[in-house]
This record gives sequence, structure tokens and C-alpha cells, in this order.
Amino acid sequence: MDQTQRAVHQPAQKSAQKSAKPTFSELFTPKLVTVWREGYHLPQFKADFMSGLTVAIVALPLSMAIAIASGVTPERGLFTAIVGGFIVSALGGSRFQIGGPAGAFIVLVAATVQRQGVDGLLLATLMSGVFLLAIGYLRLGTYIKFIPYPVTVGFTAGIAIIIFSGQIVELFGLKLAGPEPGPLLPKLMAIGAAAGTINISATLVAVLTIVTIVALKRWRPGWPGMLIAVGLASLVVALLTLPAETIGTRYGGIPRSLPFPALPALSLDKAIAVLPDAVAFALLGAIESLLSAVVADGMTGRRHRSNCELVAQGFANIASALFGGMCATGTIARTATNVRAGAHGPVSGMLHSLFLLVFMLVAAPLASYIPLAALAGVLAVVCWNMFEKQAFATLLRASRGDALVLMATFLIVVFRDLTEGIVVGFALGSVLFIDRMAKSIAVEADLPLVQEDVADSSGRAYDASEASDVDTVVYRISGAFFFGAASTVGTVLDRIADQRKNFILDCSAVPFFDSTAANVIEGAAHKAKRAGVRFIISGAAPPIRRMLINHGVKRPLVTYAASIRDARAQLNGKRETE
Repeated sequence: MDQTQRAVHQPAQKSAQKSAKPTFSELFTPKLVTVWREGYHLPQFKADFMSGLTVAIVALPLSMAIAIASGVTPERGLFTAIVGGFIVSALGGSRFQIGGPAGAFIVLVAATVQRQGVDGLLLATLMSGVFLLAIGYLRLGTYIKFIPYPVTVGFTAGIAIIIFSGQIVELFGLKLAGPEPGPLLPKLMAIGAAAGTINISATLVAVLTIVTIVALKRWRPGWPGMLIAVGLASLVVALLTLPAETIGTRYGGIPRSLPFPALPALSLDKAIAVLPDAVAFALLGAIESLLSAVVADGMTGRRHRSNCELVAQGFANIASALFGGMCATGTIARTATNVRAGAHGPVSGMLHSLFLLVFMLVAAPLASYIPLAALAGVLAVVCWNMFEKQAFATLLRASRGDALVLMATFLIVVFRDLTEGIVVGFALGSVLFIDRMAKSIAVEADLPLVQEDVADSSGRAYDASEASDVDTVVYRISGAFFFGAASTVGTVLDRIADQRKNFILDCSAVPFFDSTAANVIEGAAHKAKRAGVRFIISGAAPPIRRMLINHGVKRPLVTYAASIRDARAQLNGKRETE
């Protein structure tokens, strides 16, 4: 393709890209609509029916266990999975996302309930839904994907440790002298002081639950291990009348219907009080849901729409709060189960919620017999799976920078605060990225040690300007030129004009300039002018050239050329371009 054809072809490509830019309605059209447009028939419904039933069986004990661990009654976990899960699937931007209560929220929800009560939790959940709507409609979901991988691994591992520490009391049936402390070290000290109150029956129930789940996962992976384990533990406690606490003895069972929707108690003072919790719910929910959607994409080869997914999460949290539920988000384990069960699209997630509603309506009395130690055993297995042991070990070996980000996030989450862990980890990851990018930039003379062989061009006359010119120096910058690399490049540019009359700076290999880089170039240009050196910038892409001109890098300080050859031609008086 010659230059004329290429010039015609490139604008055509650009116009095609502009016309292909998705509209607002295309970006926020739920995947349910997309699947329906593709054609949805009985075979697809059968696949979604079976996968939805499978996920509901997994979600039933898990939703109650997460609610209890969060410091609220078990039915609130079911309300979240039923109402929030249905809306996540109906309005979301992922085909396979399963919404509901997530283990990652246990620590945040428990702390909110302890400080603000259940009314405060409902208000914070509703406010987080509004924040998620704003994040989605402002199209900020793309940037949430930039959370570094070591941060997500360290954060998830830290949450797993905290959740497990919160289940020790139920696993062993301990009786604490006072309320269970929130921070890890005081909690462990209180647990140690109560070691003499261990309940052997509760311990055996927890061990039975864990062993059953692990055994079924190994030898019968297609069976609903969690539900079978909880059912078996409940049967053993009921038949042997073991002195183990159950949902019935502590909470009096669960209701057999959904409550009527109602707004939580609203007041300005209460909204200000729960604002930090609402922001934390929104940020964690966005990260968790998009991470879950990415996992589903990796398993299926499909692509989700991030901002549409966040909008669905926002509506789901608002609806969950209205029905007395807690925070709803995309759940990785249940979403992966949905994919492996052969789901075709979002109808599977909607059916999962409807099945949970049926289970609650029909089997609510049976829930009273579920031992709390069995639900603690379920969460213990969940924590073991949450702690990505292989990824954790790999990152520790990968590099000092990744290990630092990982361990900082992990330790701050465990011993300080979840939000602080994310912020510090993200900040360290950003500094590490800046350092690596700064080291990737290179400034080199345009004089290779060994010239490459090139074919003779019969149609081109000899150009003496291409011979060595002792009065001209050519330097090439390669890599992103931004504030992190400004010091390195600035040091080189301060020396290059010495004892030369002409200076050509080739920027053809620079994909990105920021204002700091433009300021460095401006300083070098002023120094060159004072020294009487002619400064030419060659190969700068239009956006980079505009950035430089806006910072004053223009005539009479510098001139611009399309290439090094054009720059040399300017010096020889053959052609001059601005």
C-alpha cells in the first residue's frame, strides 16, 4: 500500500471507529435483552432452569451463613439473594453473574451493624446503591478494573482470615465473657480466654460439615455439597438431640414470605453518620462484582459491560434495602457454579432467585433445625477457597514490588481496616507502576553501533545531508514520557546541546506525553535558544504536538518536522515546516 492509499485508508478507519462507538442505549442495554434478541427457546430455558436450580441449592445455606456472620438474622441473607440477585441478573451487563450477599462484605456489614444498627445498615445499603448508579452512569466502571492484581489477592486473603476468625466461636460453641471484639488480636485473646467453654457437640457438627463438603467435592463434585452437609448436620443434631445451638434456638426460625418494601429510617444526621459505610459498600461492591464478571468472561469467552453491570448493582442494592436485605453484589463462587452448570444467560440467575423464594416459602420451618456450627463450617470452607494460596505464593516470589503491595494490603486489611488496605495497596501499586514505566523510557543518540543493510534505491539521488554532521546531534526518545520519567529525560536534555549548533529531538516512538514532559521540553528549548542552538522536534504525533504547543513549545523556540530526514532538510534550507 503506497502513501496515498494509506492516507486515504487511515481516515476511513478513523471514521469507521467513530461511527462504531456505542451509544448510551447500547452500553446500558441489559444482557437479558441481548440474549432475547439472539433467540431464546425451550432448550436454552432448560439449561437455565437446571443451572438456576443448582445455584439456588448452593446459595440457600450460604446466604444464611453470610447473614449470621454479618451480625443480622439469617432471613436478611435470603432477602438479599432473592431481591438483589433477581435484579442483578435482569438488568446486569453480564450473562452469567449471580448476585447476592458476599463473604467479602461480612466485616463491613458487621461493623456497620455494631455502630449504626440494622436501620443504619439498610440506609447505608440504599445509599451505596445510589453511588453505584452514579458510578455506572458516569462510566467510571472502566477505571475500577485498574485495581492491581496483588491488591485484589491480598485483600481477598485478608478478608478470608477475618471471616474465619469470626467463625471460631461458632465452630467450637464457645461462650465469651462479653461481646465478641471486632479487631483480630483482641478477638483472638477473648477466644483464648473462653477456650474452657468449648462445646464438643458443636465442634463435632462443624467437623462433620467440613468433612462432608470436602469429601463430596472430591468424589462427587456434581452434588450440592454444602446443602447436603448442612442437611446431614441438622439431621444428626435433631435425631441425637445434641446440645448445639440452631437457627431456631437463637433466632426463632425464618419467615415464610418476603416483607413489604419500606424505606429505612431517613434523616440527615443518620445519612452523614453512615456515609463512610455507604462509600465502602459501593467501592467494594463495584470491585467484587466486576471481578466476578471478569472471571465469568474468562470461563466462557464472553465480554461483560462494566458500567451496565454497576447500574444493575445499584438498583439491586436499593431494592435489597427496601425489602430489608443487606448489600448485594456479584459473587464469584456462585457465578462460577452457574457457568459450570451450563447456564445460557441471565434467566438462570433470575430463576436462582425464584427458587430461593420457593425454598423459603416451603421449607422455612425446617431452617429452624440448622445448627449454627454447620453454617460456620460452610463459611470455614468458603474462607479456605477465598484465600488464593497459589496466587499468594506466586506473587511473593514474583518481585519485591509485587510482594510489598501484596503484604501491605493483606496486613492492613487483617489488622487495620478494609478500606485502608485497598487505598494503601492501590497507592503502592501505582507508585510501583510509575517506577517501572519511568525505567522503560530511553533517550539514545541516533547513531547505531552497526548500520543495517539496506537496498539501493535507483530513483533516489545521494543526499549529502545524511552524512555525519558534527554540528548536529539527533536524539530519540522511546517510551511513555510522563512525570515519572521527567527527571531522567531532563538530565539528558540538559547536556545534549553542548558544543552543537543544531539539535533534533525525535519523538516518533513516544506514545504519550503529559504536562510535566511538555514542561521539560519547554525548559530544554529555552536553554537551547539561550545557547544559540536550533531546536527541531521530529515525528511528534498530532496529540503530542498540540500538548507541546499549548505549553509554549513553538516558534521561535522550536520548529517541527515530520521525520528526521525532514528535519535535516530544514537545516539545509530545503524545506521548513511548522
